[in-house]
This record gives sequence, structure tokens and C-alpha cells, in this order.
Amino acid sequence: MIRVVLVDDHELVRSGFAMILAGQSDIEIVGEASNAEDGLRLIRAQKPDVALIDVHMPGMSGIELTERVQRAELATRIVILTVVQDAQFPRRLLQSGVLGYLTKGCPAEELVQAVRAVAQGRRYLDASVAREMALAAVDGEASPLESLSSRELEVAMMLARGLAVNAVAEQLHLSAKTVSTYKQRLFEKLGVTHTIALANMLSAHGLSDEPHAQV
Repeated sequence: MIRVVLVDDHELVRSGFAMILAGQSDIEIVGEASNAEDGLRLIRAQKPDVALIDVHMPGMSGIELTERVQRAELATRIVILTVVQDAQFPRRLLQSGVLGYLTKGCPAEELVQAVRAVAQGRRYLDASVAREMALAAVDGEASPLESLSSRELEVAMMLARGLAVNAVAEQLHLSAKTVSTYKQRLFEKLGVTHTIALANMLSAHGLSDEPHAQV
């Protein structure tokens, strides 16, 4: 039996996914959460085989949740669900430890197929995403976000949400000086000079619903 948890801030989305997956004889829904913080607690408690996670949620993002699952060395495998189909976006997600990537408009059959594949440790990409990634590889195009480390990307997403350096430091259990260093480094890599430009860039690559960072 494949044990699955759903982490998405939209109740209708969770209900839809749960209905599809609960109809499968080899899949069991063992919990749902409406935000990443509760999702992390749920994953720690239930130790599911697979977690379906929305990338855009209030507070901690799906990527940040994935990073925490990886750092805690939890066995749960992650499938990210999003409306974004930008090839540059999923490639960066895959680097952070995500095994599956699906758009929310995928057919029910594909959702089930992805859960089964990821539960077996195999990578699964939405067909349109895989095609776009292949074309991007041929064209040699790459997102500037590819240059960021996982922690730099995590800091970037938090700054883009409008969090001050001290707040980021507190959430990540780092010193403000360390976060400032990450901030300076990622600004240099991305060629931006303030957090509004950073938020615009993340939004353009699907890592932020909309830019709302502070200067």
C-alpha cells in the first residue's frame, strides 16, 4: 500500500486529489495539510511514502518544505504540483530533491501514475514539462536560478516574500550575518540590487505567486 499525504492550501484541490487517489486499491491517503508547516509535522508523524505538495502556499513554500524533508533525511518522496510549466522551474526543483513534477491540470490517470512511479523511487515529469526541458537543453538555455545553491534559493524565496534578514535568520536558525552573506551572494549571482527585482525574477520563473518584496 502506498501511503500518501496532501499538502495544499486549496481545500478543493486537496479534495479532488484525495478523491482520485482514494479510488485506487494500492493507495491510501493518510493525512492532509493546508500549509507547509503543518505538512512537515504531518510528514514527520505519518512517515508517508509520497507527499503531494503545492509549490505556492502561505508561509513556507513547497520548495522550502522539500528542503526540510531532505535535511531531516526523511524517507518520504516528493511530488510537486503547480500551474507553472516553465522548463527552467522544474529543473531547479529536481535539484532540490523533488522526484515528481506535475501541473494541476494533469489527467487523473497521470496523477496516479506519478504517485506509483515516485513511490518506487523513479522520477516522474509531466509530459509537457519533460518536452520543454529537452528543448531547453538543446537550445542551451538556462535559468539564472540554476546558479544558486539550495540554501541560497531558500533565502531568496523568503526575501522575496518580504521577510527581513533577521526574520529569515530566525526561521532558518542562522545568524543574521550568515543570512546577509547569502543575500549578498545571491544578489551577485542573479545580477539584482534589491529585493523587488529579486521578487520579479522569482515570479517570472514561477517561484512566487506575485512580487511583493520590500526594498
